[in-house]
Amino acid sequence: MNMVSSGHHSFATRIFSDVAGDITIVVDGEPFLLHKFPLVQRSGKIRKLVAEAKDSDLSKLELLNIPSGPQTFELAMKFCYGMNFQITTANVAQLRCVAEFLEMTEDYREENLIGRTELYLDDVVLQSLEHSVEVLSACESLIPMAEDVGLVDRCVEAIAMNASKEQLVSGLSRLECDDRSTELKSGCLDWWIDDLSVLRTDFYDRVIRAMGRAGVRPHSIIMSLMHYAQSSLKGIEKSQLWSSAKTKPSPGTRENDQRLVVETLVGLFPAEKSSSIPLSFLFGMLRIATMVDAAIACRFELERRISLRLEMVSLDDLLIPSVQVGDSLFDIDTVHRILVNFLQRIEEEENDACGYESDVLGSPCHSSLLKVGRLIESYIAEIAPDPYLSLQKFSAMIEILPDYSRVIDDGLYRAIDIYLKAHPMLTEHESKKLCKFIDCQKLSPGACNHAAQNDRLPLQMMVRVLYFEQLRLKNAVSGSSGDAFFSQKISSGIPSAPMSPRDNYASLRRENRELKSEISRMRVRLSELEKEQMFMKQGMMHKSGITRTLFTSISRGFGRIGISNGEAGGKKQKPGRKSRGSEGKTGRSRRYSASS
Repeated sequence: MNMVSSGHHSFATRIFSDVAGDITIVVDGEPFLLHKFPLVQRSGKIRKLVAEAKDSDLSKLELLNIPSGPQTFELAMKFCYGMNFQITTANVAQLRCVAEFLEMTEDYREENLIGRTELYLDDVVLQSLEHSVEVLSACESLIPMAEDVGLVDRCVEAIAMNASKEQLVSGLSRLECDDRSTELKSGCLDWWIDDLSVLRTDFYDRVIRAMGRAGVRPHSIIMSLMHYAQSSLKGIEKSQLWSSAKTKPSPGTRENDQRLVVETLVGLFPAEKSSSIPLSFLFGMLRIATMVDAAIACRFELERRISLRLEMVSLDDLLIPSVQVGDSLFDIDTVHRILVNFLQRIEEEENDACGYESDVLGSPCHSSLLKVGRLIESYIAEIAPDPYLSLQKFSAMIEILPDYSRVIDDGLYRAIDIYLKAHPMLTEHESKKLCKFIDCQKLSPGACNHAAQNDRLPLQMMVRVLYFEQLRLKNAVSGSSGDAFFSQKISSGIPSAPMSPRDNYASLRRENRELKSEISRMRVRLSELEKEQMFMKQGMMHKSGITRTLFTSISRGFGRIGISNGEAGGKKQKPGRKSRGSEGKTGRSRRYSASS
């Protein structure tokens, strides 16, 4: 074959050295000087074009939209001339498509190029997961021809079936790995997980869905999803997430590709009942989904899955950077929606198995609520110093959880105090509104001592704290069993008897009213003592020094009970982050000759 504008060595002259080429075929602008006779014997398309030509002495043809271009066309021409070359996994997809384009079927010659490529596909490619992945990846540039000949579907199904077989074979190896060291366990992972990361997103989507139908383990699918995400989204670093929070770039081609990857992977998540996707991966995907502006349904699905295990979430996971210009540093709205989903789930569980009429204080749903309550206290304390955090959003994060989710309000008090310190421009009314969330009866003695001396608090709040501290002291001195027991219950956080959360909360509110009545009686008694003190001053001047000392001591005892122990505080340190693995693979190869 003479390639007129090519530097390639001619192979046609070795067969027809004494016969000049009689037809020129142009493929993508590159001419090939060939002979009609060997071509029309094997190619139905070329035979038809030559037969239908108006000029009986046709000397030039131009083939448009030929798959895979001049290189594969040259291999097809070699086949027509009877020259030997190897069919491999690297070229079989291209050869199958160009053979289809040239109509090289058995109708024109036995063992034609379509038959040869189909034989190689059946005997070699489709029997191996690794080869099937390689051929499927090559099909990306051969659409739509690869779809028309069924090559894509066959490779997808072959990958799924081979993965299912591999799963059965590796079962024993996995059991053996359980008894070995951690270093050896990494070699027992599914080796094909790394292979799938080279696939285009739409092909990967079809492969994972086929694997699900073939019965591949959800755990293996999750590992594959995580690896594919790591490979495809590695351009989005944590630093980029934070630095771009206030300067979000305009959508580009790469961002659109990343958005497609995120939405596809989330759509492939196995059902919750059959899988346990790591929370760190869910939060990572949620951050990236927010960054690339993924579809709302995609982000809501991630938030819903996180809410199902919110009690296991760490504080660092919730610190999602905001992408809204002029907003707070953290994405408060996303965390708020996760909490809404969590509370809806808790309510459904309580209605089904944890009804308020039953004894459920130690139930899993109530335990989860208490854990989440502590988590949110830490969260609001972490976001409180943000100068851009509005009072509305801060208050919404506090009031979304019911009061009975917090047995002790020390964490809430600390968070509100931090917010007041970071936002000194709040009005008195706004400060009062914020401090109303704090139940003074649920503050520990240390927190009460701090609050009594905290000049950032509204005066009304400080008075309330002092009154309750006076009651606490009175109960301790008088030995009142009921009130002392109640005080002990508040301090320890341990309920007095098994009861439902709402019943417990109602009991607390009832005792709160009783304490308020006691405070009123104490006010009257204090007023009487002051009047008696004045009378004694006027009537017994010679004892004024002793009397003044006595009643001043009594007055101070009532007025400064809450501040005698000094200030308590301190900020807890956040636990350090933990970091977290690789696969090996096997494969086989086989050489097939395309010689006719």
